Amino acid sequence: MSLTGLFLTIFLIEHLIGNLLVLLQDGGAAFETYSEFLTSNPYAYLPLRFVEAILFASIILHAWSGFTVWLKNKRARLTKYKEYGIAENTKFASRWTAGTALLVFLFLVIHLKAFFWNIRLSGEHVSGYTIAHQTFSNPYYTWFYVFSFIVLGYHLYHGFQSAFQTLGLKTKKYSTLIETIAVVFWCIIPLGFALIPIYILFHPTTLALAK
Repeated sequence: MSLTGLFLTIFLIEHLIGNLLVLLQDGGAAFETYSEFLTSNPYAYLPLRFVEAILFASIILHAWSGFTVWLKNKRARLTKYKEYGIAENTKFASRWTAGTALLVFLFLVIHLKAFFWNIRLSGEHVSGYTIAHQTFSNPYYTWFYVFSFIVLGYHLYHGFQSAFQTLGLKTKKYSTLIETIAVVFWCIIPLGFALIPIYILFHPTTLALAK
């Protein structure tokens, strides 16, 4: 679970950098070049499909691992505590890891349907730049997207540091460094993703649809 989680957080960096290209005032040229490289570049096609397969496998393994860990924890103590004070003994992000995971998974399904399916599997040649502009022009989807990344931030807040702790890497020597880097993943990166749809929603005339 830790290894797949760390791999997925690293993927977020590349995904955010590519998505930020949609904000360039070039009619979608840079973003479309990036999209075509990921989908149809003959030299990078096989390596990228291999990475893509690992990505989807990581999502499935991470979700399954999370479920099995939750189930084992639940079965570990069949008799409930008479009194525990969970709010005083655990962090909010830790207590809501399973709940945030379910919300993130729901968002992922909807997001893949809106973008991955329409761009890669629908059989129609639709510009990714156009889909992004049309999708984020819908305020309901935009605010759902923003809310989802707030939830993802909470999920990463606990998960990122827990991964290093599980792997035995969060020692006193590196604890401060890991916590500092964690801020990038649970705060800055989700914030970057959230800013994209907000910008498009409130600046619809500044982004001409790609031809």
